[in-house]
Amino acid sequence: MKKITVVIPNYNGIQYMEACLQALYEQNADTPPFEVLVVDNGSTDESPEMIERRFPQTKLIRLKENTGFCHAVNVGISSCSSPYVILLNNDTKAAPDFVKSLYEAVSKRKRCFSVSAQMLMWDKPNLVDDAGDRYCALGWAFGRGKGKPAEKFSKPVEIFAACGGAAIYSRPVLEKIGMFDENHFAYLEDIDIGYRARIFGYRSYYEPKAKVLHYGSASTGSRYNAKKTTLASANSVYLIAKNMPLLQQMVNLPFFLLGFLVKTLFFCKKRMGILYVKGLCRGIKLSFSEEGRAKKIPFRRENLGSYFAIQWQLYANLIRIIMKT
Repeated sequence: MKKITVVIPNYNGIQYMEACLQALYEQNADTPPFEVLVVDNGSTDESPEMIERRFPQTKLIRLKENTGFCHAVNVGISSCSSPYVILLNNDTKAAPDFVKSLYEAVSKRKRCFSVSAQMLMWDKPNLVDDAGDRYCALGWAFGRGKGKPAEKFSKPVEIFAACGGAAIYSRPVLEKIGMFDENHFAYLEDIDIGYRARIFGYRSYYEPKAKVLHYGSASTGSRYNAKKTTLASANSVYLIAKNMPLLQQMVNLPFFLLGFLVKTLFFCKKRMGILYVKGLCRGIKLSFSEEGRAKKIPFRRENLGSYFAIQWQLYANLIRIIMKT
């Protein structure tokens, strides 16, 4: 049995898939045994055919339609038996010691759920694209180090959640806390599952030795677009509703209202204000729906310490935003 399975969700990624897979199959010789599994989300660009032709050693699962990131990675995780799973975007190119560095980082830590790689900008590899994700009291999720020199993020640290674009996860923990929530479809699903892991007392970390170049927004076309804006705003509300007990929601309500107001004004400047508000409404509707309430994390007294620790992180990350650290 392989120790690690690299799961790559793909949707019309023929422009990137070859370089992505080639880099994985050129990992250093001392890399622990791993397999690669691509879950294709109904691509129409012949990328599945290219994978079968160029990389026959790759396991390929074809879905009939685009079911979203969460369903695709859940299919991949459920189809493997390795104790660790690396999720990797198709628009990435991993360094030769990427897999080994993530494996060593996750396997040496107790109560570790996930480890996030150092994602670097494709066209500016000296700059960080993501160095682990944070979540704050404003209801905002944001990546550490975006656009900053990579040398300033050269130390392993604990983070709120790993970025699902290049991270390793403990499969036994996933089996305990549940898989990725498919109500998200895409966006903030990695914050959600990291949040859920923290409720159960697990931690996530950032490992700078695991480097990967990331093109960014390859499947959606740009950093800000209609689909991403709507999905992300809806999921930002849903994430709060499902993970926070009512009392914690009330404590943070003033911050949430301020955060959503600022974001609304931001997207208004980009002429996407209506889309953002529609997404918020969609998130509220989902939170109160039967399928949304079914995913609500029930409050348990034994997790009370975790809730206090999470609240401290929300405040600490708010301060980091203000101080721009």
